[in-house]
Amino acid sequence: MFTGIIEEIGTVAMIQRGQYSAVLKVHAQTVLEDTKIGDSIAVNGVCLTVTNLFTDSFAADVMHETLDRSSLACLARGSHVNLERAMPVNGRFGGHIVAGHVDDIGRITQIRRDDTAIWYTVEAKEEVLRYIVEKGSVALDGISLTVAAVTRRDFSISAIPHTVRQTVLQERREGDIVNVETDVIGKYIEKLTARAPERRRVITKEYLLENGF
Repeated sequence: MFTGIIEEIGTVAMIQRGQYSAVLKVHAQTVLEDTKIGDSIAVNGVCLTVTNLFTDSFAADVMHETLDRSSLACLARGSHVNLERAMPVNGRFGGHIVAGHVDDIGRITQIRRDDTAIWYTVEAKEEVLRYIVEKGSVALDGISLTVAAVTRRDFSISAIPHTVRQTVLQERREGDIVNVETDVIGKYIEKLTARAPERRRVITKEYLLENGF
């Protein structure tokens, strides 16, 4: 599990592409501390398993499903990526629950400044937007962000300058694609309250108590 608080920006050193998968090598510093082969590192919000370690980098395998559902397929040598190690049990929970399982990609349609804040509007599919709520949490390229607005076509977040400077948001431009992971809690609630869709009920306090909430 991750928190969406980016630890550093890494640089892609190599991508070795196979027919359906790839091997990714990333230059880094901070995330290499105490990291072992088999540990998890989120790369632009995608949970990857470290398969090899070097003095200044790590390598990870990227499977077919991951390439299909994320922006990792667009990376090239020299690309910058957000990096975060899995949250330690005794660590601070500064963001929100981020599984590192990207739901889909979104496309930035507008970037605008509002005094010190920078607004990013992201177009996404309906099946992604259904889990995004105003004032809720969303992860963009692995960054824990608060949703400021939602429409039927897109959603917007408002980032402080510090977040932009410390992540690859500083490089994002209108038209760029980003990895989107919605809040997993909403998916679980939907699953548990819709076990029989044909008999879906209005959610009340009594209904939640009956179902163990």
